[in-house]
Amino acid sequence: MIVALLTAAAPPASVVTVYKDPSCGCCRKWVSLLAANGFQVDTVNVPNPDALAVIERDHGITPRLKACHTAVAGGYVFEGHVPVELVQRVLKERPAIVGLAVPGMPSSAPGMDMPTGEHYDVLAIHKDGTTTVYASR
Repeated sequence: MIVALLTAAAPPASVVTVYKDPSCGCCRKWVSLLAANGFQVDTVNVPNPDALAVIERDHGITPRLKACHTAVAGGYVFEGHVPVELVQRVLKERPAIVGLAVPGMPSSAPGMDMPTGEHYDVLAIHKDGTTTVYASR
C-alpha cells in the first residue's frame, strides 16, 4: 500500500509556482494551460511591479528578458509565456541552464491567444547570464 502511494505521487518538478500580477488575464490563461497539462500550480499574486522585479532579479531575469510573470519549477525559472511543452521538456531533460524566457508578450505565445502568427524566440538562460535560442515559434 505504501509503495502504491509513493508511485502515485506527482514528482516535485510537476509543481510550478507562478508569480504574477493579480489582475493579469494572460497570466491566468498561461496558468490554466499549465494546470490543463497536469501541473500543480501555486499562484502567488504579487502586489506591485517592484515586488515582481525583486523575484525576477533573484531568479536571474534581467530587464532584457522580462515578461509579465515568473514561474519556478524543479530548480528552473520560466519567464513569460513559455510554451508548456518546453517547460515539460526542460523538466524532463534537466539541461544545465537557469531556465527559459519569452521576453515581452508576443501576441501568438501561449496564453496570449492572438493568432497573429507573430514569430518569437524562447531563450535559454545560461548560468553565466548569457542566452541562446532554445526554440523558435
